[in-house]
Amino acid sequence: MLAHMIPCLISIAPTALAPELAAETTAHFGLGAVDMVVAGFYLVGIVAIGLYAALRHKRCQGEASDYFLAGKSLGWGTIGLALFATNISTLHLVSLAQGGFDSGLLLGNFEWMAALTLVMLGLFFAPFYIRSGITTLPDFLEKRYNRTCRDWLTGVSVMTAVLIHIAFALLAGGIILETLLGIPMMWSIAVLCALTGLYTIVGGLLAVVITESIQTVVLLCGALLISAFALWQLGGSAETPGGWDGWSHLKDILKREGTTSKLSMLRPHGDADGMPWYSIFLGYPVLGIWYWCADQTIVQRVLGAKDEHHARQGPIFAGLIKILPVFLFVMPGLFAYALFQDGRLDLSGLPNADGVIDSKGIYGAMITELLPVGVRGVLVAALMAALMSTVSGALNSISTLISYDLVKRFRPQMSDHLLVRTGRVAAAVALVVAVALVPVLNRFHSVFEGMADIIAHIAPPITCVFLLGVFWRGASARAAALTLISGSLLGAAIFALNKFQPENPLNHIPGGFMMMTFWLLLVCITIQVIASFLLPDSGETRSDLVWEKPWTPLLLPGRSRLGDPRLLSALLLLIMTVLYILFR
Repeated sequence: MLAHMIPCLISIAPTALAPELAAETTAHFGLGAVDMVVAGFYLVGIVAIGLYAALRHKRCQGEASDYFLAGKSLGWGTIGLALFATNISTLHLVSLAQGGFDSGLLLGNFEWMAALTLVMLGLFFAPFYIRSGITTLPDFLEKRYNRTCRDWLTGVSVMTAVLIHIAFALLAGGIILETLLGIPMMWSIAVLCALTGLYTIVGGLLAVVITESIQTVVLLCGALLISAFALWQLGGSAETPGGWDGWSHLKDILKREGTTSKLSMLRPHGDADGMPWYSIFLGYPVLGIWYWCADQTIVQRVLGAKDEHHARQGPIFAGLIKILPVFLFVMPGLFAYALFQDGRLDLSGLPNADGVIDSKGIYGAMITELLPVGVRGVLVAALMAALMSTVSGALNSISTLISYDLVKRFRPQMSDHLLVRTGRVAAAVALVVAVALVPVLNRFHSVFEGMADIIAHIAPPITCVFLLGVFWRGASARAAALTLISGSLLGAAIFALNKFQPENPLNHIPGGFMMMTFWLLLVCITIQVIASFLLPDSGETRSDLVWEKPWTPLLLPGRSRLGDPRLLSALLLLIMTVLYILFR
């Protein structure tokens, strides 16, 4: 039945829909019947696997710890794949390809710099979380600081899960499916949300990580296909395209167009794209520590680890996989730019203003213009895999936060059965709210930069209280609460000011929003340090809630010499250094 659903949706005339949705339908490139069948079978298969995982492990239906944390049964490989799958969504495929077309490899920094913060998660935060026995990250803040910090982080975490992880992912997925299918994005979003919500709400974290692991493989294979086809098309000549000399032709085309800087990851001060190298190295860690080390949607996979060893290795494995997106998601957009400039890629189906191509739909255009029939269906399946894995992970985290950090607070004697039911209802409500936000978020020119801009104003106070809380015993509870609340309000005020009065000086800081997040972090650190001395804690901080010394985690041995997380982290950082030298 589901295999026929997508073709049926395509047959719906836009005029039969709400007029405002029909008006928003963009020109599309179209897919063949074979592609639809491939994509339909994928939908059927992934939903079936998710439901099978849920029904076979019936304990997930009633035991709260099993439903929300998969019974703490996850190995390092599953954790690494699940971290990657939850992070990578259609937002990345659409926006990183758009970034590759518009600015070259620049946005790839968000992928490669993630390796640094994933190493921090594996070495410094993961063993700490496992040893403290927390269920959620707000739970950690209450144990380390106070209840006010827990409540504030719970609210922010639920909000960001709905906004960042679900709504933005749905928007990006809707854009590309609209390009491919030619129907208003809200229809395709509604179908995918219903299917994703089905196995996620029924099966909990276990169903999520099993399907995420499969979807990661599908996603990478699909992205590899389009990268290979695009690079092959760059080879040969305009008359006889196709060959193994695509890379040299790419560089020749960029040189001819005067855009060789597109191959550079690190840009100088004053670069036209507004993200110089220093803003990357100063600003990204603020975003990355919040996202990878202090965001419930991401860290929940680590909290479900079998033991500390798997919790440490999983993030490092994810960091290794994060090398791939630059080559599989960003470079295809750059290849498309070169093909378009060389007259080998027809983008007339994309909307444009004053001759400037609207590159939001570039990935969909590449799928239909470069790939043969049947293979396109694999890419559509990969896109759906990315969207569904991100949404499912966020829904599970939302249900965990609502159940443990809100409901259980006021009804501590609630049974596991009712707690799980409450989590399912919360996930369903969150999904509806996220879908309603999609039209509002569609106003950003670049979906990825719009998301990053919002995070830049949310992350600094959270990054601050986690860093100081884990590494400084003197960080006090009242100071942390003050920092969270004041830092969040300050970030929100600056964000609103920049949007309503774009000519104000704060909106023109060198380095853009990346430097803004760095300066906000320094303000938050100043507030918390001063307040900690003025408002110290009366009691002693528990030894299992703060590292004795900042380098203490580096003294923890691995289970084996070759599998030592410290060695693996050093090798990963060495690889990243070499890559940055090659693409500087």
